[in-house]
Amino acid sequence: MAEVTFLVVMLFAIVIFLALFTYFIPIGLWVSAYFAGVRVAIFKDLVGMRLRKVPPRQIIVPKISATKAGIEIELDRMEAHFLAGGDVNVVVLALISADKANIDLTFERAASIDLAGRDVLDAVKMSVNPKVINTPLIAAIAKDGIQVKATCRVTVRANIDRLVGGAGEETIIARVGEGIVTTIGSSDTHKGVLENPDLISKRVLEKGLDSGTAFEILSIDIADVDVGENIGAKLQTDQAEADLKIARAKAEERRAMARAREQEMTAQVVEMESKVKEAEAEVPLAMSEAFRSGNLGVMDYYRMRNIESDTDMRTTISQDGEDRPDEVRDEE
Repeated sequence: MAEVTFLVVMLFAIVIFLALFTYFIPIGLWVSAYFAGVRVAIFKDLVGMRLRKVPPRQIIVPKISATKAGIEIELDRMEAHFLAGGDVNVVVLALISADKANIDLTFERAASIDLAGRDVLDAVKMSVNPKVINTPLIAAIAKDGIQVKATCRVTVRANIDRLVGGAGEETIIARVGEGIVTTIGSSDTHKGVLENPDLISKRVLEKGLDSGTAFEILSIDIADVDVGENIGAKLQTDQAEADLKIARAKAEERRAMARAREQEMTAQVVEMESKVKEAEAEVPLAMSEAFRSGNLGVMDYYRMRNIESDTDMRTTISQDGEDRPDEVRDEE
């Protein structure tokens, strides 16, 4: 029984030892590197990577690929890039692609581009195969007030030297849009833009829009040009409507002031008529007082009555003449 227990313990110890040995010393990976011509020390490199918490496969496999492609990269630099948070495999693939395309790219440069958050492999591919960026529909107004709409295709190539710190595609699209608006806005008529759409691309290219960006603009091609609204006429119409509203408001203000003035005059007339009636009501009292005091005689009273009657007659005759038609007055 003791012998069986001893054998089980020994077997268990052997299994643990083999598991730890294969974990710290990946024999299969070392054999692959050896036959690929990559010198890898078992204890210094493989075991050291395990102790530094670096997966050996993510370093050795890219190292084998680089060696087979004729590119020498030290394991320490690859391991340092991994510890910095970079993707060693992508960097190595980018170096291999750049070497095949005769693009001058060092490991340090590729590593800095990768750590900057850009896809260095995609950048190398874009350097070989330029990318086409389609701009959105851009509208601008010529000097004659007609709106012109245009879309462009911008062919760009990645600039490896400016990938770190260079502006992206959004900046290219914004600058091209600004150039289109400036070119159309400086045209005397919209017909000139429609007749020579290549004028837009020429002027935009002359501005050096790729300055400070991670790309190099190869060409700008006008995809479509169309006529939009007559913005000038619309603005004039809106201005005329605004002026009309202002004139109406001022007229309404004058009308309100005139109405208020009229009501004020009417109130004054009513007040005067009231005062006249009050005065007329006091006339009989004044006359009776004059009779009693002897200031007014009977003959004076009748003379005054005759004058009033004569005045009323003349007024009646004049009113009747004004009320008759023109034909009746002509006959008379």
